Amino acid sequence: MKRYRLILLDVDGTLVHCGGAGRRSLERALRDACGCPEGDLSALRLDGSTDRLIVRHAMEILGHPFTDDGCDRALARYVSILPQELGAGRCRVLPGVVGALERLRRGSIPYGLCTGNVMEGARLKLRRGALDGYFEWGPDAVGGFAHDGEVRARLVEAALRRAAIRHGPLQPPEALVVGDTPLDIAAARTAGCASLGVATGQYALEELAASGADHVVESLEAPLALELLAG
Repeated sequence: MKRYRLILLDVDGTLVHCGGAGRRSLERALRDACGCPEGDLSALRLDGSTDRLIVRHAMEILGHPFTDDGCDRALARYVSILPQELGAGRCRVLPGVVGALERLRRGSIPYGLCTGNVMEGARLKLRRGALDGYFEWGPDAVGGFAHDGEVRARLVEAALRRAAIRHGPLQPPEALVVGDTPLDIAAARTAGCASLGVATGQYALEELAASGADHVVESLEAPLALELLAG
């Protein structure tokens, strides 16, 4: 089996499930930012998207012009609301995640996050599940986040650049992107990386396989997942 030199992990649906706290926080923040307290955002899709792209689509739905400054304000408001919603909801760590992260921490393969969340949003969600200590944080940490772009492939590319700076030259096929949606798989493919689809989110094993994932597992408990993350 191929051994990868970098592992990039999604957050929502892959490591944790936050019981809708992220969506509730975003909707509250967007209504505040757009001055539309009763705006209907039920059509807004979050799975596999990026926070900045979600804000863009939401502002279109609410008939509010999108600007970068307005997006930044909405996301800052979102981060301020998120701890309250996380505390009120049912947040759980998904099966096999702790074992997988322990394996990565003990191993020699560099790893990090590749998530559509803004960095602080990802940290708050993982902190709720006591997982934030498995990752580095800050501008030099290996990973990709919402500030790297609206299109998810740009996040993967940013993570590859940061990993190369920290760990030396790295070719995209040497990296494995782990995620729970077809958009994770598509972003990995666009960036030239391999992908592991994990059916712990909204998509079944068959859907992830059909989207072109190089590997698919029911959860990170699966022997295949542990083997891929072992290095």
